[in-house]
Amino acid sequence: MKNPLNIITVPTFDDNYVWLIHDGKMAAVVDPGESAPIISALAQHHLTLSAIVLTHHHPDHTGGVSALLEHVGSAIPVYGPKNEVISVVSQHLGQGDQIQVNGLDLVLDVIDVPGHTLGHIAYYAAQQHWLFSGDTLFAGGCGRLFEGSPAQMLNSLDKLAALPDDTLVYCAHEYTLSNLRFALAAEPNNLDLQQRMKDDSAKRDHGTPTVPSLLGLEKRTNPFLRARAATMSQQLVAAEKLPANASALDVFTVLREWKNVFR
Repeated sequence: MKNPLNIITVPTFDDNYVWLIHDGKMAAVVDPGESAPIISALAQHHLTLSAIVLTHHHPDHTGGVSALLEHVGSAIPVYGPKNEVISVVSQHLGQGDQIQVNGLDLVLDVIDVPGHTLGHIAYYAAQQHWLFSGDTLFAGGCGRLFEGSPAQMLNSLDKLAALPDDTLVYCAHEYTLSNLRFALAAEPNNLDLQQRMKDDSAKRDHGTPTVPSLLGLEKRTNPFLRARAATMSQQLVAAEKLPANASALDVFTVLREWKNVFR
């Protein structure tokens, strides 16, 4: 009988999270922007790296791959998006693909989620209800639109919002409190959001990550998943940011542009 899978949180840079999925012996790493913290975690937990999983091409998600491959000293698969140029990727993936992760009893479904970048993908572990969303869906927010359009990002978030409410969202950054401050500005009367700010503030006060978060909570409190909620559009209309007949895409676009300049 195989050991159950667990996830180790590995902080990198100032606010990145790298996820080390393991069964006590073998491990796969998600979005390793640098190698040293991963190598240290592997040694600390006596794990052998068997696969690397990438969501998009930005260096803070890919920068450690070459050094990790050198550290392993043998060929292991590097899974990544087929619609982006990442030289270290050996298995290119897109919407509808499914992978059995090398070395682990883990199946990941691939979801195309363009917006932050044009070829961004997310990975969903249906058995465990784990979502590795990269920089598409954050706790309390979503990624900036560096390459894609608001329509693309809204469609991508709709795909992720369709997953079960008990899905754990493993995003790649600790941006939660700043995201929630914006969310409260956009929807100040949201009681779930008010409570979430208290809960997540307490976590950060104790040095505890706010990630992963529950997708059901994101649907109730994340403004970018609430572009179709009447209370959100009503608030933006009342604030004179939107006309009364605004579409969900209009709502999302205004929210994203506002978040870009929010302090």
